[in-house]
This record gives sequence, structure tokens and C-alpha cells, in this order.
Amino acid sequence: MQTQIAMAGGGLAAALTALRLLARPDPPRILIFDPAPLEGRTWSFHQHDLSEEDRRWLSPAIAHEWPGQDVRFPAYRRQLRAGYATITPARLKAALQHPLLTIRPDRVQALAADHLVLQDGQRVEARCVIDARGIQAHPALDLAFQKFLGQEVEIAAPHGLTRPVIMDATVEQIDGYRFVYVLPYGPTRLLIEDTRYSDTAALSADAVRADIATYAATQGWQITNVVAEESGALPLMLGFDAGRFWADADLPRIGMRAAQFHPVTGYSLPDAVRTSAVVERHWAEGSAALAQAIRRDALTRTSGFYRLLNRMLFRAADPAQRRHVMQRFYRLPEPLIERFYAGRTTKADMARILIGKPPVPLGRALRALPERIPHV
Repeated sequence: MQTQIAMAGGGLAAALTALRLLARPDPPRILIFDPAPLEGRTWSFHQHDLSEEDRRWLSPAIAHEWPGQDVRFPAYRRQLRAGYATITPARLKAALQHPLLTIRPDRVQALAADHLVLQDGQRVEARCVIDARGIQAHPALDLAFQKFLGQEVEIAAPHGLTRPVIMDATVEQIDGYRFVYVLPYGPTRLLIEDTRYSDTAALSADAVRADIATYAATQGWQITNVVAEESGALPLMLGFDAGRFWADADLPRIGMRAAQFHPVTGYSLPDAVRTSAVVERHWAEGSAALAQAIRRDALTRTSGFYRLLNRMLFRAADPAQRRHVMQRFYRLPEPLIERFYAGRTTKADMARILIGKPPVPLGRALRALPERIPHV
């Protein structure tokens, strides 16, 4: 039987697109090509990031859910009421088990509107071809990074956490804005992730492992086993020329390849869900029509305010002082924070975020205002 959809890249966007399509009464036949599909990390989202309808088809992939979340800063601790959920690679792979989906560990060499060419020269015909590979340098993008290394660990005694700690910024500030992210998977199992908002993607794995061990010890947790480890460098957007970026979009692009992620937080799951709906509506029209539909949808997304905040964080604040910016933000009203994570910040929210004395030098703040895209 002919492949109806072929995707190059087996990350989150490809997986969620497949999951959505396979939940339909008339699912298409899908092929995904990636040498290491769904490897290396977990994906999380906030309660208000998704609609109830989207949560229904996504639910088989959700591994853990919690009724709230915590943040910690030197000046205060705060419990946020919004629920939080996490998708693990193992759970997502299990959810994708379907007779009409095949995931092959092959690298794609070239893409066209009606076929893929694999690295070994094999040609694969498809009605619709989608590029879902990772992010690549582009002259329309100005990026910083949220880099991390996380360990899923077993500890000797119960930790007592009932909610995730999505940001513990009471730790020593290293290599930019640093915080620790903790997900309680079970009474004695945790994901402990050390994260830095940094100008570069470079990270010393051994040094961060030592920092995680130190953090666990300060919490009174004795690590008895490291079950798994994940690491990465998520892009954060400081500048973006959308017209230039999408001008050469002859084939459909989704996920990181389409720069679809929250500019400030790096969360990509809500964008992947939204784009999966565009694919569902237009894939049967062919690659060219789907590419244009994705482009139209992308150009309606307004992220200029978020990019401005990133420039304030990375260009106006000294690296060691970036924590003050975040500490100020998390004092704001919870509904504003919820809308911020969901990418639905209102004009009133923008004014509320910017009002008052900025936690960065005024002169630097003014110099960071213009959005300049460096040539790559």
C-alpha cells in the first residue's frame, strides 16, 4: 500500500502529528524516518497550554500529571495552581503503536514534494512529504540557548514532593541564569534537571552531573541509582524575520525545523499540537498546499513581545543578574503567568510585565529594544 505521509525526523512534532492523525476514524498510512527517534528527553506542558479536545487524543502519551507546580527564588517560594503534565519517550512510543505507522531508523538525504531519498539512495514515494528534522542555522534567526542535563534517579528515602518544582533558582548562578527543575515520578524516583539560560550551547556534562549530585545532597536526597540521563540545548529566540524565514518554505516544515517553540521558555509541545491540527486539515491536498497552510498559520503567531523580553534578559542583564528578571516575573498574577506560558499574552499583560522599574540597567534596556538579525 502506498505511503500517504512521509516525515523526515522523528522528534516530538512528528510524533504528535502522527498520534493525532492515527486517532482519526480514517487514519492515513505514515512513515517516519529518523536514526534515533524520540530519544533523549521528556516533554512537559502546563494545564492551560492545551484545549480539552487536544488533551483527549494526547492522553495516551501522558506519563505523569500533577495538580500544581512550584517555583523557588532567593526572595520567596510560590505554589502555582495550574496543573502540569509530562510525556516520556517510552510512553509516547507505546502510544504510537499502530499498524498504519512505521518508524524506520534511516537518515533522509533529500526531500521533494512527492518522495524522500534516504542516505542509502532508496527513494520512498509519498502523497505528502514533511520535514520534521531539528533546528538549523538560518539567517532569519537570532538565538540564545536553554541548555540542560537531567538525570532520572532513585533515592534512598521518600522525597515528599507532591508537585513539580519547575524552577528552583535558589542555586548558585553559573553560565547565565541557572535553575534546577525537579519532577517527582514516584515516592523515591525523581527527574532532576540542571538548566542554564546561556549565550552558547556548550555544556560540560561531567560538571553538571556533579552539580546535580550537590543539589540532591542539599535537599537531603541520597541518590542510589541513576536510571536514565538526558541532555540538550533548546533554542530561545531573540530575533526573527518571519518573512525571510518562510520565503523558501516550498515543503512543509514542522517542529524545531519550523522554529515552532515558545521564544522565552523553549517549550515546544503546544506549538507541535497546534501545527498537527494544520497537518490534519491539509495533508491530503499535497505537500505544496500543506506548506502554504503551515506558513499562513505561522505568520499569524505574534512572538515579537517574547523576543523583546529575551533581548532584555540576554543583552540588557548581566548573566549573573538574569535571575532578578525571572524572580520579578514570577511575582505577577497567576492568570498572566498561565497566558504567558500558553503564548496568549494580552496587551494588558504586556503592560503589566513592563511596568515599573526594570530589573536591568535602563541604558542597556534601551539598546536592546531594536530587533536586529545578525547575518549567518
